[in-house]
Amino acid sequence: MHMADALLAPAVAGVMYAASGVAAGHSVIKLKKDEDDKKLPVMAVTAALVFAGQMINFTIPGTGSSGHICGGMMLSALLGPQAGFLSMIVILLIQCLFFADGGLLALGANIWNMAFYGCFVGYYLIWRPIMRSKLFGEGAKGQRGRIILASILGCIITLQLGAFSVVLETTLSGITELPFGAFAALMLPIHLAIGLVEGIVTAVVLCFIYNARPDLIMDVDKSLIGSGKKSLKSVIAIVAVVALVIGGGLSLLASSNPDGLEWALFGNAEEGYAENMGLDEDDFGIASDAADKAESIQESTSFLPDYAFPDSDSPLGTTVSGIVGSAIVAGLAAVICLAGGFFRKKKA
Repeated sequence: MHMADALLAPAVAGVMYAASGVAAGHSVIKLKKDEDDKKLPVMAVTAALVFAGQMINFTIPGTGSSGHICGGMMLSALLGPQAGFLSMIVILLIQCLFFADGGLLALGANIWNMAFYGCFVGYYLIWRPIMRSKLFGEGAKGQRGRIILASILGCIITLQLGAFSVVLETTLSGITELPFGAFAALMLPIHLAIGLVEGIVTAVVLCFIYNARPDLIMDVDKSLIGSGKKSLKSVIAIVAVVALVIGGGLSLLASSNPDGLEWALFGNAEEGYAENMGLDEDDFGIASDAADKAESIQESTSFLPDYAFPDSDSPLGTTVSGIVGSAIVAGLAAVICLAGGFFRKKKA
């Protein structure tokens, strides 16, 4: 769902930057008040895991499209909405600057669409109410049932909100080639399928972590904390290894079909599927000085554009992108968490 700069008018892009900036500022303030020392390593490895997971596009059968996880629900369930949101910003920023994935002018919109809904709406309106309910009964079995329900329902709803926001933002930008109703009719159903798959993946990951270290899951029954089967170091090591395996190896198996947004815009007629909105991939949307300047900045910062070596089709580029990107994301997420702790201690 990474939007390109051509899909946004500069004014709309500016508004989305401001909205995402307000949410980021709120998150930083809350993070400074957080005294959970476990959050630093967990934030680093889970951010790396989500970065690596986003590299794997899975095919949506019968459509000619593909999708990948967003990760907001997973991160907010493990870190809380504020730390999860900041982790998502790190992921999207690194993707944008170093891998040219998503436009720089559109970064504010991409943060809002892919991070805000999953981290804040998903946590406060879906995850926390379900986890604090009595659904599925008491004990560990009930907790797992609530984790699965909250994960699937949260991913579906928040991805629908993100997809609808893309439609709304392009409409407000005045892109007449994308009529609101027709574009929404393509975006929402395909992201419903993507959200279902992401929900299942999120549930699997969170259930594993719950079984290993239930204290790492937000809003878990406090009476079950301390019943984990593995040490914190073991869980962090396992997640780190999984992130490296996914980013450096499994990413090579990613579907070549366009993702949900690209599929809606351009279709996949080359593989015998519909043209959908039928936009020209080389000439669509809005041209602006702001977009041109953003593109020039990206060209100078992206050393592995499209997760590959420049002017090379070698699969080694994807492997290097997955490993290097995961490491950068983990390091920057850790720096942010450390900075929050530093300022908190300084104030104290």
